[in-house]
Amino acid sequence: MKTSIATFLILLIGLNGYGQKKYNKILIEGATLHIGNGQVIPTGSVGIENGVITLVKNTLAYTYNKTDWDTVINLSGQHLYPGFVAPNSTLGLTEIDAVRASRDFHEMGTFNPHVRAQIAYNCESSVIETVRTNGILIIQTTPRGGRISGQSSLMASACWNWEDGTLKADDGIHIEWPSAYSRNWGDPITKPNEAYEDQKRELIAYLTNAKVSANNKDKNTPLQFSALSEGFTGEKRLYFHANEVQQINDILDLITELEIKFPVIVGGYESYLVADRLKIKKIPVMLGRLHSLPQHDDDPFDLPYKLPFLLQQAGVQFCLQNEGDMEAMNARNLPFLAGTAMSYGLTEEEAIRSITLSTCEIMGISKNYGSIEVGKKATLYGSVGSALEMKGNQASLLMINGAFVPTTNFQTELYNKYKTKYGK
Repeated sequence: MKTSIATFLILLIGLNGYGQKKYNKILIEGATLHIGNGQVIPTGSVGIENGVITLVKNTLAYTYNKTDWDTVINLSGQHLYPGFVAPNSTLGLTEIDAVRASRDFHEMGTFNPHVRAQIAYNCESSVIETVRTNGILIIQTTPRGGRISGQSSLMASACWNWEDGTLKADDGIHIEWPSAYSRNWGDPITKPNEAYEDQKRELIAYLTNAKVSANNKDKNTPLQFSALSEGFTGEKRLYFHANEVQQINDILDLITELEIKFPVIVGGYESYLVADRLKIKKIPVMLGRLHSLPQHDDDPFDLPYKLPFLLQQAGVQFCLQNEGDMEAMNARNLPFLAGTAMSYGLTEEEAIRSITLSTCEIMGISKNYGSIEVGKKATLYGSVGSALEMKGNQASLLMINGAFVPTTNFQTELYNKYKTKYGK
């Protein structure tokens, strides 16, 4: 069977749920392939068998027999990307920020390393539906609150339930490092946090005791300490949320002292000021939302936009994330953050890498996700135009682990409904 793009769109509309319609052998041809690792094939073909990429070639140099593939999809003139990845996000844990009952990301207490976001993930979220159609196919659903917030998990943005949607359970533990400075609302003056040293000592003591307990393998180890143990053995990442130079330097000292194997800085607004240390220690950074105002009065107005380029020039591995106000809903803007980074120094393929392969490498899933390469799972996003531009980002194909996902959501359905009623 050979399926044109028009027939393919009808096929998508007819799907009955996620992951129900799978074909054994699929060929996608004619698209501009953005591999995710910095490479691009202007007219490429991608072959998929049983959900795994088995072929990546230049379409013009590849011929095949009709019997080679069950389904052939022509995306000529369009773009094909690895599925975009939204790290450090409350997607799936919240629906309406103003309604407390719909927010399931903040637990009571200060130290909660045992709290797991995975089992609270809501596959039926309407917010996820709108984010997915902008290319966000993998989500690091992440808890918030306290000094140690809990454990994130890597989830598919289309699934039946949290078990079905889990790509990697409990990938890391998130630690909110205390701020060295404080500022009252409306006050332009930043003041030192007089309690910083005490707060830092309390956190360091907790982490040190957790490591000692993990090393001793005491059967009576508290649940909170045992949950942290895999963060010290390297089985899980330790994500340190910090923006200030003082915070980052103190974290780097702690990483050396406790011999933490896979640390990650989350936020990293001032990370460019200590880029040399980060590079030497090979510590990656999940940069905060680029579409933000400068944090300090004497910062250049475009510093947030330039941060990816500054880290890239310094040789520090980084990716982009979207923590902040209404972050679940605004996760749809992730590809446009990459577009901004492209406007301020990165090449297009470097910008794409910052929301695909780099993110997967930092989170430890690059063996299966993050790029369009043979042997990886077929998690792909097809767009009519450039996905890094608002006008160009129009979904024509969504695929997670080789399963087709509808390219519409309730917003596009309403748009088409009223466009029909009122005309163009």
